[in-house]
Amino acid sequence: MSEKTETTERLSVFKTYKLYVGGKFPRSESGRVYEVTDAKGKWLANAPLSSRKDARDAVVAARKAFGAWSGATAYNRGQILYRVAEMLEGRREQFVREVADAEGLSKSKAAAQVSATIDRWVWYAGWTDKIAQVVGGGNPVAGPFFNLSSPEPTGVVAVLAPQESSFLGLVSVVAPVIATGNTAVVVASEKAPLPALSLGEVLATSDLPGGVVNVLSGRTAEIAAPLAAHQDVNAIDLAGADEDLAKELEIAAADNLKRVLRPQPVDYSATPGIDRLTAFLETKTVWHPTGSLGASGSSY
Repeated sequence: MSEKTETTERLSVFKTYKLYVGGKFPRSESGRVYEVTDAKGKWLANAPLSSRKDARDAVVAARKAFGAWSGATAYNRGQILYRVAEMLEGRREQFVREVADAEGLSKSKAAAQVSATIDRWVWYAGWTDKIAQVVGGGNPVAGPFFNLSSPEPTGVVAVLAPQESSFLGLVSVVAPVIATGNTAVVVASEKAPLPALSLGEVLATSDLPGGVVNVLSGRTAEIAAPLAAHQDVNAIDLAGADEDLAKELEIAAADNLKRVLRPQPVDYSATPGIDRLTAFLETKTVWHPTGSLGASGSSY
């Protein structure tokens, strides 16, 4: 007696990409989406088309998360960032596929990009408890005082992710912002947002508190305008803006004296240095009397 094996065809389960705001995955408030295609014009997915309301919601979430995140120890932040790298490693194949589609790369080149991206995240995780020793310390002063400078995060930072480098460039601008205690509202690459939206899924399943990183997709100029003008955004990184848009956003950002990091040519495959770590840090200097200094030295 023979058994007849039936072959049934099944429909693919397409992935639904959503925003990542406040630790949750909302659809765009407007209900709009736009088509994302690969380098050859093949449809990949529908991505949320964020509105001004989505941008405002993301700022509220980032501000709410700022107190606890900036108040965490640098060592704890480093542990959390390393955990994110672990989660990225576990979903490596997914990101290889998304980066290959987004940037028109071969699988081997995309794999190299993803490996570099994970290594970059680990690199910034290692800096969380070291940057204070580089940019802070005791200052010699002419008087009986202790004079100590220490770095503190600027606050809520709007980040326009690079348009071309959909994953390595994205992590290279996001990781240093949160490594130093800031919270971020990230505008993903307009033409290749899928790796950024998938990164939101990784962050949600790591130990990173909701609201520390918020990811929006859509038209860069449309989302960036309300962020640049927002009174509760403290700084903006214009990495993903072209020259004309950057000029408009810099003018809008001047209204509340935002710190602005202008766009510049960057080789994201090169060792990044600490420039982006220090870009959104403030320096707090404390003076404290040492007591009377005489022949016997300090009274302490």
